[in-house]
Amino acid sequence: MNALHLTEIGLCFSMLCWAQEVEVVEAALQKELFNWQGRLVVPGITAAFVLPDGQFGEVAVGVADLETGEHMTHQHRMLAASIGKSFVGATALLLESEGRLNLDEPIKKWLGSEPWFSRLPGGDRITARHLLTHTSGLPDHVHLPVFQESVAEHWHEQANPFPPEALIGYVLDQPLLFSPGEGWSYSDTGFVLLGILLENVTGESVVDVIEERFLIPLHLTHTEPSDHRDLQGLAPGYTAKENPFGFPVKSTDGESRMRWHPGVENLGGGLISTSGDLARWGDALFAGAALPKSARVELRKTVATSAEPGSMRVGAGVGFLPQTPLGPVWGHGGWIPGYLSSLRHYSEHKITIAFQMNSDDLKSSVSPDWMREMELRLAEVVIQALEEGDHAERH
Repeated sequence: MNALHLTEIGLCFSMLCWAQEVEVVEAALQKELFNWQGRLVVPGITAAFVLPDGQFGEVAVGVADLETGEHMTHQHRMLAASIGKSFVGATALLLESEGRLNLDEPIKKWLGSEPWFSRLPGGDRITARHLLTHTSGLPDHVHLPVFQESVAEHWHEQANPFPPEALIGYVLDQPLLFSPGEGWSYSDTGFVLLGILLENVTGESVVDVIEERFLIPLHLTHTEPSDHRDLQGLAPGYTAKENPFGFPVKSTDGESRMRWHPGVENLGGGLISTSGDLARWGDALFAGAALPKSARVELRKTVATSAEPGSMRVGAGVGFLPQTPLGPVWGHGGWIPGYLSSLRHYSEHKITIAFQMNSDDLKSSVSPDWMREMELRLAEVVIQALEEGDHAERH
């Protein structure tokens, strides 16, 4: 037997071991997902992971459609909600690395000519970095009763009744919550403003830039802008009957067509995706492949969300937990009526895990911290499965 044959056999054996390792992790993760599906009482959940050596796996449990009984698969797509902010943040950092944007200059430089700008509170003091880190002091239009009432009145309309300028309109002439840079408060409105700013910088739509610079190069083929009603492969989402926007309980009409226009979210989220694509994105973003070195440095500049030790910190469209039982964690969560999503990168263990579920109507007895508990538990399961696999291989 010659050396070439030995090399080929070794390669095949290595690939077989890799395949078996992924299967072991997938089996353990799927078992844990079944537990969470029962605990949360949700129709279906998908999850995916990227391991330290780049191996990838994905699983699904439950059903995608309660009415038809269609099984949930890892190919089903869901609205990723605020995880989309990480793509917007990465776009801003990329433009800064290319010298096209200064995050610390007042946004007036790029938005000052907009007809509504003079009515934007703090417009002459707010910077792009303030918007990216939710430190602008702007209110969040999503939680304003007047916005919720307006959505409940207009969601039946076929076209998107809430273009970016309409969303910004809800905070015009309103007082700031605090002076820019002197506090923290989550604001989707800030990311709507960022969208307009980035389009003024590039001359292109932000979703086109995201597609060109991230989705295509990283082969995130299941991810696209959720700026239209016909979203192929979308799992129906189920929300509470008494939701603040008056949306129907089921998000689709049975043909992957949204009953309400998802464009209402704008760049507060703005993407449909799979857990698989989200996990790959998190690995590329936090492990370094998505951005040049200078932008990766900027990504890790964070601000505290509170004075409490170990509390969440926020960077450019991403969150950072400095202290967890599994070490530092990067990522973002997402909520939109009918869908919940999570993306987490465990930097000490070099693993990335994402999950999505097609309901936000959870059992009332669920702990307020259920998502953080679930995130940590799924990571523990993946890490344990890897350790057991390594031990078995050594023996």
